[in-house]
Amino acid sequence: MTHSAETVLADAHGIQDDLVRLRHRLHQEPEIGLQLPRTQKKVLEALDGLPYEITLGKDTTSVTAVLRGRGAYSSADKPVVLLRGDMDALPVQEQTGVEYTSTIDGAMHACGHDLHTAMLAGAAALLADRRDRLAGDVVLMFQPGEEGFDGAGVMIREGVLEAAGRTPDAAYGLHVMSALAPNGLLSTRPGTLMSASDGLSVTVHGAGGHGSAPHLAKDPITAAAEMVTALQVMITRQFNMFDPVVVTVGVLRAGTKRNVIPESAVFEATVRTFSDANREKMQQVVPRLLEGIAAAHGLEVSVNYSTEYPLTVTDNDETVRAESVIEDLFGSQRYSRMAQPLSGSEDFSRILAAVPGSFVFLSAATPGSDPLQSAYNHSPYATFDDNVLGDGAALYTQLALARIAELAAVVH
Repeated sequence: MTHSAETVLADAHGIQDDLVRLRHRLHQEPEIGLQLPRTQKKVLEALDGLPYEITLGKDTTSVTAVLRGRGAYSSADKPVVLLRGDMDALPVQEQTGVEYTSTIDGAMHACGHDLHTAMLAGAAALLADRRDRLAGDVVLMFQPGEEGFDGAGVMIREGVLEAAGRTPDAAYGLHVMSALAPNGLLSTRPGTLMSASDGLSVTVHGAGGHGSAPHLAKDPITAAAEMVTALQVMITRQFNMFDPVVVTVGVLRAGTKRNVIPESAVFEATVRTFSDANREKMQQVVPRLLEGIAAAHGLEVSVNYSTEYPLTVTDNDETVRAESVIEDLFGSQRYSRMAQPLSGSEDFSRILAAVPGSFVFLSAATPGSDPLQSAYNHSPYATFDDNVLGDGAALYTQLALARIAELAAVVH
């Protein structure tokens, strides 16, 4: 471990108790979507007194904080690094039973964003302490609305990528997990890290009638059921199994009584793809398939295929740098390169599409537990270990320090 990394880690662990208190306060008052006023207030309190230029969002309660480093640099431009932490919760009723459980009915930090926010607030303090030696600027991106509201897209439109005066040279994010990997293990991979996410909303239009005489009606339910099954079959016949596509129908709704044929049937699905080619192909073949099935039954169908988050693709060089920082901070035993992408999706993908960067996973599974049996992110039973907070704050900090130091030493 380098002296710099050793000092950062020690200082991060020195503020561990403060980070735990902040995380618990955030956890007790979760907020959903783009408007998180109580969360924003807590972040601003954590930044109070630190030498940051702060900008608040207009269409969302985001916080953008810029630290102007005072160190000397030899590059043509002053280096800029962006660090992102998302802040929003989920519409989940918490069932963990922890003493700091959510006090808001129907809302829970079930994906660990309360940890991300506390970690980034910790990094803000650690970086501010090193301002005089920091040979570049750091942009802290406290983002609402990651869970389906495209908060990153909103913040980009409102100028987060220009907050320091120019586009960052590098951007980093991290995400905790409540399961899958042993406690404290860090992981990422170069290239495709997470899938693209799109939405499918379908309404099958029929003609209602009596359940005893289906021939006198046009039954939308049987056609919808065929469509749900056909989508899965279509994937196995039209797509390469080594470039996977995932379609999951999460909503299926029709009818009011068992002996009544309804006028319509509705289903909604999430679509995950791991290549731009397959993403584009799905937009073409799904409507064709569903319209064909509807026509075969003498029905009509409305298909709304909406694009959501793009592929999360990490930069190879930035990911290798992140791996080096992780091993310097925590040792090689704490890191494992992922063999394959995850089928989750992230709006940090929009940042990575504009700025070279990387995204790191940190397991906050309960120490000593079987991570393969633990409740995963988004579960009402998902719990996250507070002990990783200092490590996360140190990682955010060292990623910025190391990259800026490297950029500052480059002579153009």
